[in-house]
Amino acid sequence: MKLLDGKYVSENLKVEIADEAAKILERTGRKPHLVAVLVGHDGGSETYVASKMKNCEKVGFKSTLVRYEDDVTEEELLAKVAELNADKDIDGIIVQLPLPKHIDPEKVTERIDYRKDVDGFHPVNLGRMQRNLPSFIPATPYGITLMLKEYGIDTVGKHCVVVGRSNIVGSPMSILMARNTTPGNCTVTICHSRTPDIKKFTLDADILIVAIGKKNFITADMVKDGVVVVDVGMNRETSTLTKSGFKLYGDVDFEGVAPKASWITPVPGGVGLMTIIGLLKNTLASANKEVYQQ
Repeated sequence: MKLLDGKYVSENLKVEIADEAAKILERTGRKPHLVAVLVGHDGGSETYVASKMKNCEKVGFKSTLVRYEDDVTEEELLAKVAELNADKDIDGIIVQLPLPKHIDPEKVTERIDYRKDVDGFHPVNLGRMQRNLPSFIPATPYGITLMLKEYGIDTVGKHCVVVGRSNIVGSPMSILMARNTTPGNCTVTICHSRTPDIKKFTLDADILIVAIGKKNFITADMVKDGVVVVDVGMNRETSTLTKSGFKLYGDVDFEGVAPKASWITPVPGGVGLMTIIGLLKNTLASANKEVYQQ
């Protein structure tokens, strides 16, 4: 078993991103600029956004955090999105999910200018990705493909099983792994909560990508020897054993599955770090006008 080490890959790629950001600053006199909008005080969201802002600083980006309390109205939030869309100094906009129940996340996502949608959730970007056209790719699936590429994981002709069908991870991941790209060219099966006997499919996987949001859902008896395992799970539980007061668990029972895997991501230290890299690379591409010219 070898680790797909998100820390190692992300640190290498941050050096490359910082170099590109410095070239943009030298050429244009401005830094790539990412704006994050955070509503409320969800613990996970606070952690994720703080990490995104910190990493922007590390690679030489400008970052701005816009904060609202839980009682912000949908109209106020949409008005702010429109304002950010119109600001020519901004290259990327993310609105951190989840949002309070009185705000429709789909409406907010669709109001973000697709040319600044560095989370890759806008229908325009998802549609262009499906057609293998230039687009901003959802950050977590993008980060996973960068990791697989960095480690030279052979995906051509392999059976990739994706567990989970969310618009954020599972569905776009299945499209990326099936596309005629590198990594890609897999035969893809997507499973979800309504799939009967998921084990039948996971046992046949050469590459298993798990994003179902259930602690230790995949156990040793559900995988074959030599499988490549990518665990997207980030299940937080309170703990007295850690300084932060909580502990993260993946969707895969690491201790049981790792001995059977050829490669596996740890949690933490795997996919989460690569998600931030996907976001940074999308923002860099936006600043460079690599995807959309205007």
